[in-house]
Amino acid sequence: MISLFNQTISPGATIGIIGGGQLGRYMAIAARHLGYKVAVLDPTPDSPCAQVSDYEIIAPFDDQEAIERLASMSDVITYEFENIDAKRLNWLEENVYLPQGSDLLTKTQDRELEKKAIQEAGVSVAPYEIVKKPEDIEDILEKLEFPAVIKTCLGGYDGKGQIVIRSTEDVPHAKKLSSDTRCVVEKWIPFEKEISVIVTRSTTGEVTTFPIAENIHQENILHQSIVPARIAKDIKEKAKAMALKLADHFQLVGTLAVEMFVTKEGDVFVNELAPRPHNSGHYTLDLCKVSQFEQHIRSICGLPLGQTDLLSEGVMVNLIGDQIHLIEKDRGLLVDGKLYDYGKKEVKPKRKMGHVTFYSREHMEKIEKHPIWKKDEALI
Repeated sequence: MISLFNQTISPGATIGIIGGGQLGRYMAIAARHLGYKVAVLDPTPDSPCAQVSDYEIIAPFDDQEAIERLASMSDVITYEFENIDAKRLNWLEENVYLPQGSDLLTKTQDRELEKKAIQEAGVSVAPYEIVKKPEDIEDILEKLEFPAVIKTCLGGYDGKGQIVIRSTEDVPHAKKLSSDTRCVVEKWIPFEKEISVIVTRSTTGEVTTFPIAENIHQENILHQSIVPARIAKDIKEKAKAMALKLADHFQLVGTLAVEMFVTKEGDVFVNELAPRPHNSGHYTLDLCKVSQFEQHIRSICGLPLGQTDLLSEGVMVNLIGDQIHLIEKDRGLLVDGKLYDYGKKEVKPKRKMGHVTFYSREHMEKIEKHPIWKKDEALI
């Protein structure tokens, strides 16, 4: 196995990225600004990442030949999403420089493993039970009480693969979900805020965190990230300490987004982890001294990490579906913010097509009342 430690990947080298979406796109842009070449593997031709990369491999993520091609042209490899085939990931770890390794990624691919790993680090999660068979759900709900949430252990994101169980009427739907795949049932946390902490740890052991974002969701998809989060100082310190504790426990290399719930009583629970740059960190492109994407590239290449200070408060707002075209026509709104179009060829309902960063929280009322973000069947 190739050593994960103390390798410096100097500018001029090639960084391989598995995944061609928007996270890969901004990783690639950051890498090129630092003087690196970029190769990307994705099954979609001319993906958002490929549009700004030097080399493009068009193939399924489980295509061994394509994985080997990416490895042959790359000095270091990273990824922009979690659902990488375990067999390919193990091959990469044994045959090419994959500083992030496979252990944390394997854990975050599976909600059961993820929750156990978080608890082993000494960090709190919502009370939960694993559904071994659908018939167990009634007993689990008797223990956890209504309301609760059932989630698939594998493959869920943006609200996919989960059901809120509010009463006995929802139990049959929960049983059906658990009959098809392994699931976890979580006690519903009556949270006051959803926040995220993005922590980055280098191959050298240097570690930083970005300012905490407060996240607002619509239809289970991130709608806004408000920075700095509107939470008390002691909550900020607690959340940051939890993220740093996880980074140390996992011996993190690269970027880890830690999503959390904050209750009215001031309790903080980790909801889930993402071992890569994250949607809620897009604000860092404009509002911080260094972006989450550049920090990630620096970390896997062994370069000194940048300063994460907040330059300005602000709000990042996602553009879902046809909102990208509507906002491009609204020049007045764009005066107040910076538009990012991800370059996706096909507009789909609930698909993240871009985002806007506003440089002040003063625009929040304008954002919330604007018809572009009002609930409309054509947009969601």
